[in-house]
Amino acid sequence: MASPAEKKSYKKGFKAGADSVEEGLPGWFGTFADMMTLLFAFFVLLAAISTIDPVKLQEMADSMGKKVGKTSKEGKAMNLADIKKAADKMVKDMPADKTGKKPVEVRTGPKGVTIGISSDISFASGTADLQQGIIDVLKKLVPTIKDPNNYFPVAVEGHSDNDPLPEKFHDKYPSNWELSAARASAVVRELTTLGVDPTRLQAVGYAHYQPREKPTDWIPTEKDIPKFNETKEEKALNRRVEITFLAR
Repeated sequence: MASPAEKKSYKKGFKAGADSVEEGLPGWFGTFADMMTLLFAFFVLLAAISTIDPVKLQEMADSMGKKVGKTSKEGKAMNLADIKKAADKMVKDMPADKTGKKPVEVRTGPKGVTIGISSDISFASGTADLQQGIIDVLKKLVPTIKDPNNYFPVAVEGHSDNDPLPEKFHDKYPSNWELSAARASAVVRELTTLGVDPTRLQAVGYAHYQPREKPTDWIPTEKDIPKFNETKEEKALNRRVEITFLAR
């Protein structure tokens, strides 16, 4: 049994030990905080990937490959960066109109590579009959679509401005929905006539509900549409056909 002196010594030692412990969070909390930080970073990365431009990502990868001496991709499957390069060359070789602008543009985004064709060279007002201007564009684009190393599906989308169709067209096209869908279908038919495999094609009509200048990550409501059709220039941008090589 401990003597009174030994008990006093023990108590003094316990008190000294307790005083040496710093106040604060428990030791496990640091590990927990690290785990939560990693989870946060993981979900931020997922969000970034969901909105990334696959074409720019591929271009960056190709650029890095060249720097480390990557060999030629001849004979291998095309990627979206290859398709964009071919489309850019096609547009570069096209003559501009009287205003100095070209009726065809190339854009990239989460969907893939999009070739936008103005309806001014594509269709007469209120019709879905192809004009020679868009037929010439399709003939230049077909070799890229038919390339044996190109496996991307192709979506053809018809778009319009928000002007109602005149009544004289209502028997055939009651609204912009029918007209935009008919124009997209006309382009698909022409592509198949030019030898494109129809199983790779799809036709979609959006009427005036997908304005050209709509931000990629923003979904408009019907009341927002007039904001994108306030000028003649905006209406002209919205009247278009888009051919998109879809990212997989």
